[in-house]
Amino acid sequence: MSQSQTQTAGQSLTPADGSRYSVSHVTEYQYSLPVPHSRQLLRLSPRNLAWQQCHASRIQVDPQPDEWFELDDFYGNHLVQFALRTPHTQLTVRVDSQVLVLPHAAQWVAENSLSWERVRQQLANGGTEVLDPIQYLFPSTFIPIDSALSHYALPSFTPERPLLSALLDFTGRIFNDFTFDPTATTIATPVVTLLREKKGVCQDFAHLQIACLRSLGLAARYVSGYILTQPPPGEERMIGADASHAWVSVYCPPYGWVDIDPTNNVLADTQHITVAWGRDFGDVSPMHGIIFGGGAHQLDVQVTVMPQ
Repeated sequence: MSQSQTQTAGQSLTPADGSRYSVSHVTEYQYSLPVPHSRQLLRLSPRNLAWQQCHASRIQVDPQPDEWFELDDFYGNHLVQFALRTPHTQLTVRVDSQVLVLPHAAQWVAENSLSWERVRQQLANGGTEVLDPIQYLFPSTFIPIDSALSHYALPSFTPERPLLSALLDFTGRIFNDFTFDPTATTIATPVVTLLREKKGVCQDFAHLQIACLRSLGLAARYVSGYILTQPPPGEERMIGADASHAWVSVYCPPYGWVDIDPTNNVLADTQHITVAWGRDFGDVSPMHGIIFGGGAHQLDVQVTVMPQ
């Protein structure tokens, strides 16, 4: 068993009015034949941000890895790379994190944001102040630039409308126009197909919103993490019943990056725990890698987000 304990560096956040969470993410692979060699990448430890502090994140891998490296990737996400050279028929990765999230969405006042055309022009002009958001303007693996996407978004982006106001309206339209259906799509489903069928999951809705915004010349990135869910009335919270979540972050001066959740039609705040961000899902996949052999496999993922 390998363990990695990550402690926060720098000044601690003030916990007053914040939300503390214990997050457990367990991934288990069962293989029908032995796997002699496996190499995996993990992005499962919550980020440290102005409004979020990961007090501890412990990663446990069974069987014991033969190689283990930790680093931050290009986007600043914490990355763990490990390799197994011992034949195995089961691989278990468990990550337990303690996180504090402070309220931050109230500072984003829609009418105080710049008009969406002005933001688009700033991005088009370039300059050192927009070096970071510029990389989120272009097509990427799961994000096309398409006139059909900009056409769908435009009713929310009326002339001179403040960007955040337009964004809130557009998010509400996605929420109302699309149906959450975990059987309707796969990771390979194109965004234009989603636009036509109007069924999908949080990953799809995030990709759709990002593609629409980039098609308008705006900068948007994909955020992965967790969200606190509430059990049905009268029922207890079930261990392992939660899941990873995805939402969108949009470059919105003067606020910088503003996070919004099209699946739930809300600004991301204390119920959202940020793990990683990038151009699309391909940059933030929680766990991916390669194996040799193994035959058929079964995957089981259990996520638990518990308020403290």
